[in-house]
Amino acid sequence: MKLADLLLLALIGITVLLLGVDAISGGAVGALLDAHLRGVAALAGTGLGWLGLGLSPFLLIALLSALYGRFRGLPQPVSKLLRRLIALFDAISLTVGDMVRWAALGLVLVTGLIVVQRYVFGVSITKLQESVIYLHAILFLLSSAATLYHGGHVRVDILYTRLSERGKAWTDLLGVYLALIPMCWLILMTSESYVGGAWRILERSRESDGLPLVFLLKTAIPVFAVMMIAQGFAMASRAALTLSGETPPPAGHDDAEHEL
Repeated sequence: MKLADLLLLALIGITVLLLGVDAISGGAVGALLDAHLRGVAALAGTGLGWLGLGLSPFLLIALLSALYGRFRGLPQPVSKLLRRLIALFDAISLTVGDMVRWAALGLVLVTGLIVVQRYVFGVSITKLQESVIYLHAILFLLSSAATLYHGGHVRVDILYTRLSERGKAWTDLLGVYLALIPMCWLILMTSESYVGGAWRILERSRESDGLPLVFLLKTAIPVFAVMMIAQGFAMASRAALTLSGETPPPAGHDDAEHEL
C-alpha cells in the first residue's frame, strides 16, 4: 500500500473518530473547535505567512545556479542541494496527488448517486450535491503539482519540441520565473483576505442543511499555489542541472514508474 493511501486512511480514521466522540459527548468536540479553531488558525496563518516570506529569496537558488553553472559548472554541494530539493518536492507533489486521485472515483460515484436520487426517487440531498464541488476542487487544485511533474499541463509545443535539451532547459527556467511563480504569488496575495475571512467566521454553506466546511474548501487555493511554486522550483532546478552539464533526476514524463 502506498504512503498516500495510508495517509488518506489515517485522515479518514481521525475524522470518523472525532465525529464519533462528538456524537457521544453531545457536541463537545464541535464546541471546542468553535471556541479555539479561529485563534489557532490565525496564529498558524500568520506564522506560515512570515515563514513563506522569509523563505521566498531561496527560490532564486535555481536561477542563480543555472546562470553560474552555465559557465563555470556547479559546485558539488550546490548540485547535491538541488537534487535533494527536487526529490523532496517531487515526493510531496506525488504523495498529495496519489491521495486526491481517489476524489475522481468519488466524483463519479457521488454524481451518479445524485442523478439516480433526483430522477428516479425524486430525492435531493444538499450535502451530497455540495460534496461534488468539494471533490472537484480538491481533485484539480491539489493534483496540479503532480500534473506539472508529469508534464500534463497544456503548453504550446510548436517550438519547444524542436529545441535542444539546453534550449528546453532555458525555456523551463524562464517559464518558471517569469510566469509560474509570479502567477502563484499573485494567487497567494489575492486569496489572503478571501481565505482569511472564511476562517474568521468558520464559513459554512449558505444552505441550512449544507456542508459546514467552506473555510476548508477555500484553503485549497493557497495550498495549490504553494505546491505549484514548490514543484516549479523543482522544474527550474532540473533546468539548472541540465544547463550546468549534469544529468538531472528524471521527471514524470521521463519516468514511467510514477503515474497518477
